[in-house]
Amino acid sequence: MTASTSGPNPSALSAAPPATPSPDRAPHVLVVDDESALRRSLARVLETRGMTVGLAEDGLQALEYIERTPPDVALVDMMMPGLGGLEVLARVKAMGAPCEVILMTAFADVESAVAAMKAGAFHFLTKPFHSNDAVAHAVAKAAEHRRLADRAQQLEEVLLSKERFGEIIGDSPKILDVFRLVDGVGPTSSTVMVLGESGTGKELVARAIHQHSTRAKKPFVAVNCGAIPKELVESELFGHVRGAFTGAQTARAGLFETADGGTILLDEVGDLPLAAQVTLLRVLQEAEIKRVGADETRTVDVRVLAATNVDLKARIQTGEFRPDLYYRLHVITIALPPLRERGDDVLLLADHFLQKFARSMQRTAKSLSPDAARALCEYDWPGNVRELEHAIEHAMVLARKDVIAATDLPFARTPSAPRESGTMPGLGPDRASSTMATTSRDGSQALLADLARLPYAEAKGRLVALFDETYTGELLRQTGGNMSEAARRAGLDRSNFRRLLKRHKDED
Repeated sequence: MTASTSGPNPSALSAAPPATPSPDRAPHVLVVDDESALRRSLARVLETRGMTVGLAEDGLQALEYIERTPPDVALVDMMMPGLGGLEVLARVKAMGAPCEVILMTAFADVESAVAAMKAGAFHFLTKPFHSNDAVAHAVAKAAEHRRLADRAQQLEEVLLSKERFGEIIGDSPKILDVFRLVDGVGPTSSTVMVLGESGTGKELVARAIHQHSTRAKKPFVAVNCGAIPKELVESELFGHVRGAFTGAQTARAGLFETADGGTILLDEVGDLPLAAQVTLLRVLQEAEIKRVGADETRTVDVRVLAATNVDLKARIQTGEFRPDLYYRLHVITIALPPLRERGDDVLLLADHFLQKFARSMQRTAKSLSPDAARALCEYDWPGNVRELEHAIEHAMVLARKDVIAATDLPFARTPSAPRESGTMPGLGPDRASSTMATTSRDGSQALLADLARLPYAEAKGRLVALFDETYTGELLRQTGGNMSEAARRAGLDRSNFRRLLKRHKDED
């Protein structure tokens, strides 16, 4: 096999472009002809138009190339020694390669053209070619057709997985591993621990496990353990009788009784207080609950799933989590990959959210420009899928055109309108950026000088808001977006920390 002067050499096929074309990638074309001069000539024509070209001198070499590194388009001569173009076409179709085939011949006749098209050729060119532009145009059309066909197949596969796994969308290897685990553990009664950073979709995975189980028609109850005040955790989970504590005017069933026959998800299980951990361990061992203040126990049939974004082994070392409960919950583990490790799933999810918000806002769905798609793929997504959803909603609301540009995304603002973490809320982009720049040079004096232009109450409010926003943002950065750990460091409970974040998000 021969490589073009600018393409990969035959021993480096792994460096060739991926099989699925994208709008930002040059089409990958294989030229197959037994005439070396024509091969080189076609390579130059296509390369000058931005395409990546590989060369093969006969049908067997072409099939080896296509099998190892399928191009978007194969430009194949009809009449070659050994395997002719029609036979190469037939074998390409038989192997199911994602490749369009254009046949070319110096002996054009209607019957050959008809036979080629019936066999699945994308196009049929006659030699001598009408013009170089005509060849390049035919190849470009074939590459675009391949891209659209692959995209359609990709979306169809996503829709099929959505029917089976709810809103867990993706086809990256790591998320496909998650799908396989959900398929495997769903029909069992085993306890499952779902691990992952905040925003990776732990509750969605838990719901998918429930839907794949024999309990699918029974209740699914999700409880955020970190959002319940410590003194009320046992009452919320296991219920209470009348008079069990001040304010218990009536008896109340807990969430375990609500989930009887179904599944309960203990989200942020690492935030459970130790007393509740003891009670939960007994429930898992005995399949019985006792309402707070009650003497009798009640049998419950509940499958328990747990989720956390913290290191429970570290919590065990500090005495904050019981090791016996850890091993009871840690029967089967599903670790969710962060969005930054899921490759092109970012674009699949973005497309899903664009359609979702178009429906909810009753608008026409917007599309992503190449620069916006590139920005989405290059961003590291500390907030994972949840942050992506918010970014797409932001762009859907604020983008002025039908095509979303990179500058419409909240993490890729234009230089003329910065919104850094230290920006003064409400001062306006010019004054805020000026204020922070001056502050970095001259310290608190310059900051106070800027605030002194405002009434006392307003200046104080904005300074407090600046501190809150900067402080919470830095805590989240240091903890990798872990809300519970950031709240612990701040000395706040998780719900108050979340409210503090939400207040400043609403002010933006």
